[in-house]
Amino acid sequence: MTTQRTSGRRKQALAAAAVVAALLTTAACGGGGDDSGSGGSKNGAAGYDAANNKVAQASEAKKGGTLKFASTQDADSWDTTRGYYGFMWNFSRYYSRQLVTNKTEPGKTGAEVTPDLATDVAKVSDDGKTYTYTLRDGVTWEDGKPITSKDVKYGIERVWAQDVLSGGPTYLKEVLDPSDEYKGPYKDTSKDKLGLKAIETPDDKTIIFHLPKANSDFEEMLALTSASPVRQDKDTKSKYGLHPFSSGPYKFESYNPGKDLTLVRNTEWKQSSDPVRKAYPDKITIKFFTNANDMDARLIAGDYDIDLAQTGLSPQGRTTALKEHEGNLDNPVSGYIRYAAFPQNVKPFDNIHCRKAVLYGADHVSLQTARGGPKAGGDIGTNMLPPAVPGAEGQKYDPYEMAGANKKGNVEKAKEELKACNQPNGFKTTIAVRNNKPVEVATAESLQASLKKVGIDVEIDQYDGSQYASVIGSPTNVKKKGYGIIIMGWGPDFPSVQGYGLPLWHSDYILDSANNNFAMIDDPKIDGLFADYLTELDDAGKTKIATEINHKVMEGAYYLPFVFEKFINWRSSNIANVYTTDAYSGMYDFVNIGLKNPKK
Repeated sequence: MTTQRTSGRRKQALAAAAVVAALLTTAACGGGGDDSGSGGSKNGAAGYDAANNKVAQASEAKKGGTLKFASTQDADSWDTTRGYYGFMWNFSRYYSRQLVTNKTEPGKTGAEVTPDLATDVAKVSDDGKTYTYTLRDGVTWEDGKPITSKDVKYGIERVWAQDVLSGGPTYLKEVLDPSDEYKGPYKDTSKDKLGLKAIETPDDKTIIFHLPKANSDFEEMLALTSASPVRQDKDTKSKYGLHPFSSGPYKFESYNPGKDLTLVRNTEWKQSSDPVRKAYPDKITIKFFTNANDMDARLIAGDYDIDLAQTGLSPQGRTTALKEHEGNLDNPVSGYIRYAAFPQNVKPFDNIHCRKAVLYGADHVSLQTARGGPKAGGDIGTNMLPPAVPGAEGQKYDPYEMAGANKKGNVEKAKEELKACNQPNGFKTTIAVRNNKPVEVATAESLQASLKKVGIDVEIDQYDGSQYASVIGSPTNVKKKGYGIIIMGWGPDFPSVQGYGLPLWHSDYILDSANNNFAMIDDPKIDGLFADYLTELDDAGKTKIATEINHKVMEGAYYLPFVFEKFINWRSSNIANVYTTDAYSGMYDFVNIGLKNPKK
């Protein structure tokens, strides 16, 4: 499988604005519990956490007006094939549709798939290898021409054109063509450029997928933006991201990369053809800022409605908002786990007891504080499966009592493990941490201080964060540098143990470069459980296997989880029908947000 698979929605995390480590506890805990601040209920704000896994002000959304996004970063690409940032996947549903998409409901329900272009979810053969869809009536492009099954096939075929359209997820390519036989539509010698044999289009309304091997998450992959239709005569290849051709309720009016983007209504879109989108605003804009504090100030002032990147307010804005505008804030779990991995190719971390010595020696409360505390950092991490993934048990599964008896570290147990790994006096190692992530540096310093108490002497090596694929992604370099501890984070591309854990824990994903199996896990039992998962079509069975995989990972002591990450996100008092969703790692679901006062 290609290395593109290993980047995941984590690219969003790599590009997210850095969060300063020190968060004043008083700011995190204080601020207008009665919503009496200017951002509270008195000025129409829904209240603190009002949209966290539930719908805030659903009935107040009105048609019309301009919904205004702000962001300190542009998308990696607005091309539906190339985009990989989480906010891009979320925002792109304004102008792109798929056979199926995520439900427009809060929390876990939002992560379920629902029909979009298709009349229903897939008809799946008993062996799990054939998926059949029928397109609904009235689905059209922005010029009024009908969207056909061939347009869907062509859009998916573009994933194979990695030499031209690199950067996006490649799940569909890997599942439909594991032997990498098809060369993509730009090298396709067939007359209609639709030569991918794994997808059949017997007529304009029918599309059939033939999988060489069953994969129980295939429909989740079809709900990704990369499965959007693209019309051949509108495909501008590498330039497509500058002006995608719309299949949704909005279309591009203007786009100035790094400056601004404006969507306007697609007048050819029909509400009757789209059970998912309500299309409340008349116009949707994004303004890109170069300074996070400036952006947060403008959000708090009411000049913009919502942060596009959804990675939380910066410390300065957060402090102000928590004190004065608590009613405009939500504190969702992000879907990411922040953690340290222990590469087994670096001694003495080839010994499980040395790994356990770190787990017991770490002060988990200090690590949580370094990441921003309970609100801005998240709950203490106790295992490696994010709460939104089926099979997760949250803090109920805490095999090393990281949130319990050992939350401030257990020196005695750590020293017992050091004796068991023949390092009774401790050892020296190096932590690798990205230099463009102040919160990660603060985390490394916290870990360094607590491990010193048990005799583990740690150096911190700050490397160029933009070079992570060749620095920590190279097992050879990791061994050469003596990186016994790597600080990183990960979130699911889609909410399943496959969409999260396969690149981290399966032996097939130990790569020479762009490696993300940092712990170098090569466990036949874990590999076997993943194989069972891919062919298990029953949801309860999949959930059970996911739990078992997580337990095996934790039993191996390959990771020290820091936090189940949380953010503090802003919503203006003028937006309605807003809620967080597990489909997009705790972000607000953009697609059906409306304005309470469109004229404002």
